[in-house]
Amino acid sequence: MAGCSQGPEADLQYIKQALVNEKAAQGKLTDTYAASMHQWLRDELRSSSTSLAKPDSRYGLEIQALLRLPDDAPPEELRARSEKLKQIEDVLESA
Repeated sequence: MAGCSQGPEADLQYIKQALVNEKAAQGKLTDTYAASMHQWLRDELRSSSTSLAKPDSRYGLEIQALLRLPDDAPPEELRARSEKLKQIEDVLESA
């Protein structure tokens, strides 16, 4: 469960990624800003992934799926995946 119980702050990185993609698709962000945010978010995901006690857990596999998505992944897909992560966290924290 290491890396899963960081509370609402842990979910922010996934929500930020969806928002960056949404605003970038609308042309409201510069390419440089969007690229730097994508890199920061990927670094955060990698860090979360490597801190897991069981990287092959459902949570770890979901993080890996997020890392495989392209930078221009649809915001809806990112939101759906972040919701899956949140559901897994909720189950683990209530166990």
